[in-house]
Amino acid sequence: MVTIIPPNPKPWHSPFPTRTKTKTLQPKIVSTLNDSNNETKQSSAGKIKREVLTNEGRTKLNTYSDRDFYAYPRFVTHVDDGFISTLTNLYRQRLRPGSEVLDLMSSWVSHLPSEVSYKRVVGHGLNARELAKNPRLEYFIVKDLNQDHKLEFDDCSFDAVVCAVSVQYLQQPEKVFAEVFRVLKPGGVFIVSFSNRMFYEKAISAWRDGTAYGRVQLVVQYFQCVEGYTNPEIVRKLPADSAAAQEDKSPISWLMRLLGFLSGSDPFYAVIAYKNFKPVYE
Repeated sequence: MVTIIPPNPKPWHSPFPTRTKTKTLQPKIVSTLNDSNNETKQSSAGKIKREVLTNEGRTKLNTYSDRDFYAYPRFVTHVDDGFISTLTNLYRQRLRPGSEVLDLMSSWVSHLPSEVSYKRVVGHGLNARELAKNPRLEYFIVKDLNQDHKLEFDDCSFDAVVCAVSVQYLQQPEKVFAEVFRVLKPGGVFIVSFSNRMFYEKAISAWRDGTAYGRVQLVVQYFQCVEGYTNPEIVRKLPADSAAAQEDKSPISWLMRLLGFLSGSDPFYAVIAYKNFKPVYE
């Protein structure tokens, strides 16, 4: 008993100052973590500065779920060989070997150069059967970005993000581009490519009603509305016969061109920007 009693007064008095300090600090820690203003500060580099689209511009003619629309696999390429060749060459120029790549809104083919080896290629899309057929993907996620724009990846996970012929279907592009910024490493590149083809009823109104020039500028604005992207670069490759084809403005010719029956070659457009800075490699 003699050995037990003497220590009791010391522990009895000393814990109070320690616990008092802990109790004083704890509310500060909790309030900081739950403070929405703090989240804004943490993500300020990828903050959305302004909305690009109006509510009407986000609407689609087909309002049914995108998951239902893409439930059946389509093992086809939605653009011609000329477009694909140009895109693959662009990837060859801009994506360094050994990079970690996210193929956003992907399908059964990624159009990456076959001779280039990447550290990993991760896919995202709406149809698991299409994505499972893609030989370049290490793994993939199935998710509707129009329902939930969050990407299940850590900050600074990828050297590059690519999105081919799919940007026209995004109803919240500002949020998606901000998420891409978050998962890119500093100096990482985001390449968005598209043509004049689309599932008309699933494209947003701002895209359906726009001209070729207007659509390019729309994607440029998607980049510009997120703080931290470099000044967007535009890459165009138009078919030689495009000017002559556009002279016929009859409704039937317009519809035929839209469906791809009259175009000799698909026009190629890409808008490219980097996170924070554009790397220079020797």
